[in-house]
Amino acid sequence: MRSMELFRNRRSVRSFTDEGVPDQVIAEALEAGNLAPSAGNLQARDFVVVRGIERKRQLADAAHSQMFVADAPVILACCANLDRIASYGPRGRELYCLQDVAAAVENILLYLSSVGYGACWVGAFNEKRVSDALNLPINVRPLALLPVGRPTSEGRPQSRLVTDDLVHFEEW
Repeated sequence: MRSMELFRNRRSVRSFTDEGVPDQVIAEALEAGNLAPSAGNLQARDFVVVRGIERKRQLADAAHSQMFVADAPVILACCANLDRIASYGPRGRELYCLQDVAAAVENILLYLSSVGYGACWVGAFNEKRVSDALNLPINVRPLALLPVGRPTSEGRPQSRLVTDDLVHFEEW
């Protein structure tokens, strides 16, 4: 599949079949995430793979009761590692690690779509509750939850602004 076709066909998936997600697919998705660019190549991101029913329910509850999160066969919790970015000081902790995780998430989403799986980038959640559910150390901040599975349908494309309305040359 050509890159532009992949970008156009990716969908946020909130409804999953009961089919499991093979370990190999998760491993390759995480490798794709790790291949994303990062500030100073410090790779200030960590991932937690969640398959257990009770922990998935805890994450769905922490995500403001978005129960589709628990319905996915797997949840990938994408986290910023604040210690790994510490050499960049406050800007590293407040911005660069967020960018590192966001780049990794996009790579994961595109990889999953390319192999017939779907996911949804969930950012609406209570960080403390997610941290507690995953027993994260204090230096690790959860930034995204990705429920992953086979989509129950192809979904429909979302409308997009026209690129010309978003692009400015030289100045605003």
